[in-house]
Amino acid sequence: MKHIFEDRNRQFWLLHTLGWLGFAIVNYLNSLVLETRDAYVIVVVLDAYIGWLITIPLRYAYQRIWHWSPWKLASTVLLVTTLIAAIWTAVHNFNYWEIYKHGGRPQDWLKYVRDTPFAFYVMLSWSGLYFGIKYYQTLQQEKQKSLTATNKAHEAQLKMLRYQLNPHFLFNTLNAISTLVLINETDTANKMVTRLSDFLRYSLYKDPINKVALEQEIYAARLYLEIERVRFSERLSIVFDIEPGTEKALVPSLILQPLIENAIKYAVASQINGGEIAITAKKFGHDLLLEVADNGPGMSITNGLPKSNDSGVGLVNTKERLAALYDNDFALVLTHNQPRGLKVNIRIPLQLEQTEQEHA
Repeated sequence: MKHIFEDRNRQFWLLHTLGWLGFAIVNYLNSLVLETRDAYVIVVVLDAYIGWLITIPLRYAYQRIWHWSPWKLASTVLLVTTLIAAIWTAVHNFNYWEIYKHGGRPQDWLKYVRDTPFAFYVMLSWSGLYFGIKYYQTLQQEKQKSLTATNKAHEAQLKMLRYQLNPHFLFNTLNAISTLVLINETDTANKMVTRLSDFLRYSLYKDPINKVALEQEIYAARLYLEIERVRFSERLSIVFDIEPGTEKALVPSLILQPLIENAIKYAVASQINGGEIAITAKKFGHDLLLEVADNGPGMSITNGLPKSNDSGVGLVNTKERLAALYDNDFALVLTHNQPRGLKVNIRIPLQLEQTEQEHA
């Protein structure tokens, strides 16, 4: 049935046939009330069949005049409807006199079109239904096109935001690998290249439109932080606090990445003794709470947002991605960490990844 209603041509034939079948049933029930003879059933069937036939050309005529001006369209519909109604009435009365009255024809030939007003309203109703359904279909089609265009725009925006990888990260990593090679730390350099390769593969092959399990995001975060740890050594301390049961929660791919980059830049690289980055995930009712905290110098905050643009594009991109994916059902808030530093909190709806077993 879904396939039938998705095909507008099949939809027309189905509704067209059901409409005239309904007309025949109503006329038949009316004939029972009037206690007419059985022969009248033949007239009713022929009426519906002729009506079914002569309204088919109306469809193709209306398709040709669909884009005409309203007044011209309305005038043409009334004219064509009157003509078709007169033809249908004449055929009905001919059948009535020949079949029901057994050839007892009237003397006045105008009696063959005496019921034209009734037929006119029937044909006008058919025309009204046709234009109403066609207008509704056109409106739905335009809505679908609009939604598709909006989704494509969101997809392009998300991809642009997601692929804005920090060029400084790549530069610093390659520079660190080069340094390791020069001092003959080939094993460490090899591990760093492998981790960089895995991280880039993850970042490039994960579609930003599709959400991924949190455990995959944590995997990517660990790869990134392990690369950075080679650069900062003991100056970088990492803490993960992932509440059991949140591993299968769906999150936007690389949503933590810009937040960790900011923490590295402002809380670790800027301090002689380095710093600590803590990544937390936990459930809160029907929501998932993610947090990236550091013990750096922090920044000025007003109403949960940075007071200035010194946080870079990371937070802006993250907020825009969340808005595109969750509309208004999310929150991104900055707070002061204790005793010092900055915390970035993200709240999104808790959606759990379904396993193959659950699908089955």
